[in-house]
Amino acid sequence: MPGTGTGLKIWIIGLRGTTATTATVGTLAAQRGLLPLEGLLTETAPFGALPLAEVQTLEFGGCDLSPGHLAGTAHATLAAVGAFPTAVVEAVMPELERISITRGTLRGGGRAVEALAEGEPDLSESAREAIDRITSDLQGFAAGAPAVVVNLASTEPLTDPALASWDLAALEQALDADDSRIPASSLYAYAAVQARLPYINFTPSAGASLPALIELARETGVPLAGRDGKTGETLVKTALAPMFAIRALTVEGWYGTNILGNTDGQVLADPENRASKITSKQGVLEACLGYSPEGDVRIDYFPPLADHKVAWNFIQFRGWGGHRMRMQFTWEGTDAVLAAPLVLDLARLINFAWQRGEAGPIGALGLFFKTPEGSPEMNLHRQYEALLRWVEAGGQQAEPALEDPALRLPAPQRRAS
Repeated sequence: MPGTGTGLKIWIIGLRGTTATTATVGTLAAQRGLLPLEGLLTETAPFGALPLAEVQTLEFGGCDLSPGHLAGTAHATLAAVGAFPTAVVEAVMPELERISITRGTLRGGGRAVEALAEGEPDLSESAREAIDRITSDLQGFAAGAPAVVVNLASTEPLTDPALASWDLAALEQALDADDSRIPASSLYAYAAVQARLPYINFTPSAGASLPALIELARETGVPLAGRDGKTGETLVKTALAPMFAIRALTVEGWYGTNILGNTDGQVLADPENRASKITSKQGVLEACLGYSPEGDVRIDYFPPLADHKVAWNFIQFRGWGGHRMRMQFTWEGTDAVLAAPLVLDLARLINFAWQRGEAGPIGALGLFFKTPEGSPEMNLHRQYEALLRWVEAGGQQAEPALEDPALRLPAPQRRAS
């Protein structure tokens, strides 16, 4: 049933991970008044009129490769992030002890994801059995209250291209045949849609992007958002690339390299999983510039960085008279800290879309993603403008504006409390 604008439950796939733990602990600490709500877009002035779920009412649950309780791993996970004082984590430990983690599924995750499981991975469960079990877990967690599902699991290998041609009937037949090409992320998405819960894919994995699952979501009236959260290097690219286009500067080449040391980096060290992430990162320049400059994107695992990430970009461009110039930038960020507030923003906004009766991919939420679904727009400024139009329209998908969106980008202000 649609949410009321007061309370919301968030069920996270990959609840033991750094982003999920950072989002959960940070929210619980904010509810106790121990941390400010810094970095939440939905707490700025343009969103003040929307009946969004209050941060004070957010509840968490989810699954991971191994069941248990979040309290058991929170300290070790957050030590790599370094975002919260130990006293803050200790203060919310009673709440963490009440957050149980159910068992996820490993089907189609690839060798790198299977290696993260404790003990020998159990791959005996059929696709239908996994969906039924996960659906039951989701329904038990939601218990009739407003709830959303967020995929924060590790990146899967690229999906077999054949799945993009399946309609819903073909997907159902493949599930009945226990087709191993259907990845875990799409099984979770199917379960979420079947449980009639909005689904957010913060990863590059297929999730609900399969046409068959979009068809199912529209049939059942479930909103979708995805995919691959835009938090660092690509965020800067989609803000910076439009500048070159606006100034008629020709970008000849754009090279980027990323090093990170967390579990994501460990998984992305596998070529199959890394290909999925690089595919997601590479499309933004052509979309923003109108052409593809020479260049490459590299991702390397560097354990000493832990959850911190460094991205270095080198750009060569031409200006007046064909004169060549160059630009470099270095982005140093903490992945989980950058991603955690976006998870809360997305959960609140997609729940609002659910209240409004929207279904299928919500293009207005493309601002948050590297590969936005429901909209071809990659330009960060235009994406923000599209989100503001959606907000001003009360959540209904709005037609693109004709004016230059950069002319009316307001400075963020805090919402009135």
